[in-house]
This record gives sequence, C-alpha cells and structure tokens, in this order.
Amino acid sequence: MKLPILIHPDPRLKKACAPVPDLSDDLRALAKDMLETMYDAPGIGLAAPQVGVLSRLIVLDCQKDENSAPRPLVMFNPEIVALSEDVNVYEEGCLSIPDQYAEVTRPEAVTVAWLDEAGNPQEEEFDGLWATCVQHEIDHLNGKLFIDYLKPLKRQMITRKMVKLKREMARP
Repeated sequence: MKLPILIHPDPRLKKACAPVPDLSDDLRALAKDMLETMYDAPGIGLAAPQVGVLSRLIVLDCQKDENSAPRPLVMFNPEIVALSEDVNVYEEGCLSIPDQYAEVTRPEAVTVAWLDEAGNPQEEEFDGLWATCVQHEIDHLNGKLFIDYLKPLKRQMITRKMVKLKREMARP
C-alpha cells in the first residue's frame, strides 16, 4: 500500500526516532509499504519518519543500471560504524522536499550495521551513491534533512517554497 509522504516543514521530520525494540509483522508490512511508496515516487531511499512513523527504519535501492536487478534493502536500526576520510559531493534531493536539489558533501564510503527483516545482524560497506543515500536516510532518523547542510539563506528559501507548496496542495 502506498503511503502519504510528509512534506517539509513538518515537526515529525525534525524528531529523532526510537530504536526498533523487536521486529513485528506490522513493522515488516510497513517496510514493504515503504518500498512500494519509494519506487512509486520515484525515489532511491525512504525513512520511516517521512511517512509519519518515528521508528529507526529505512529502505533504499540505488540500483540505477537498467540491466541490473533491483536491490531493495530494508534496514532496521541502521548505524554507521565506519566512515571514510575521503568525501564525495552529490546533488541530493528528498521526497519530503520535492523538486529541490542541492550539493551536499559527505564521506565517500561508510560501513553500516543493521538488522534485516528476519532480525539478523548485517554489516556492509557502501560507496558512491549508495553511501550518500544511506547517510541521507540515517540522517532522517536523527531528525536531520539534507537542507540542514546548506547555508541558512538557501535553506530558508527552500523552506519558503515548501510552505507555499503545502498551501497549494491544501486548497480544494
């Protein structure tokens, strides 16, 4: 089931999320719905707070090569356990901040530990777009948006556009 995506500014997008204490069928169903929502948007990552759930859950699939099979990842309680010293600059966007993009500098590679849908511990090193995406989504779990990396004037300009967009969307 596709879920509605919260649009910035929304106070739920600025809250730190609680760890998932144990995996329930409801949480697995939420992860499935989040993947459907992300693919439909279309996007490459989605965090639970973006659909109004303040739990440490993210989904992502950065497989962009049309000849490759999709690689959906579901991460419960993801945590960055190592960062590279080298950095990358990517133009980031966000499903909660539609049609707004800006360059963000982040570590080029990260190692992430998480629980998969079966509750098994996983750990993997990501680089390139995958590293940027997983960091962006984990930021959401900590109440941080990609625009928080921008200079105040640019951040305020984007926020004003989002307020205007929400007003327009609310009109009958």
